[in-house]
Amino acid sequence: MNAERDILVIDDELTVTQAVVKVCSAEGMTVVAAGNATDALRYLEGSRFRLVLCDIMMGGLDGFQFLEELDRRGIEVPVVMMTGYSTVENAVRSLTSTGAVDYIPKPFTADELLAVVRRSLRCALLLEQAESASLERHGSMSYVPCPADYYRLGYVSWVLMEDEGTARIGVSDLFLKAAEGIIELELSLPGEDLLQGISCAVATSQDGSKHEIICPMDGKILEVNERTQSKPSLVEKDPYFRGWLYRILPPNPENNLQWLSL
Repeated sequence: MNAERDILVIDDELTVTQAVVKVCSAEGMTVVAAGNATDALRYLEGSRFRLVLCDIMMGGLDGFQFLEELDRRGIEVPVVMMTGYSTVENAVRSLTSTGAVDYIPKPFTADELLAVVRRSLRCALLLEQAESASLERHGSMSYVPCPADYYRLGYVSWVLMEDEGTARIGVSDLFLKAAEGIIELELSLPGEDLLQGISCAVATSQDGSKHEIICPMDGKILEVNERTQSKPSLVEKDPYFRGWLYRILPPNPENNLQWLSL
């Protein structure tokens, strides 16, 4: 197998692959572009990549079929899904598919692309470190996984159902560690409606990057955690308990829970 490269981008729109090559190459990353999933699979058989950016809607194999083929062939590589068809279904399905670590809607800016790429590369490294620690049965975990009774949307966000029919939602520790140092949180207001698969908050990290936090469940905001908003470091120190973001009233939680993982 050839030397490791950083990024493999797959899209049948030449303007998209050219943009990814230009932006990521300017940051010193090695980037290979493929116009379809079949060509991309050939690249992956011959070279090792740290991250794949893959369009969802393509001719031939689509993005989800590409993920299935990676799994069938035993090719382990983190994937960020891209789509111009930024529907809730595609966003949620992306984050619950085997191998996908993140999702970015098109069109995206250079800053948005770089934030997702850098975060996903760090996420992949943390997952690899956690797997190594687990296999060796010693050493500390690189991140804290969601508690057993929490539902999660990929590696991004979580929801905890409450006895009163309400739900509490927040951000996963893996996402926070991959974002590297949250200094500011932009949260929605009480009374606003949140939608599963759509950004519900924006976290700004120490390097100035902005990270969209995708909501795990539909619902009207009943309460915003003022402690988290006034002290963003709390969400990193205690992401699953005191560092929650919102308490919401979900209209039909069963529909949303089917897309989430325990």
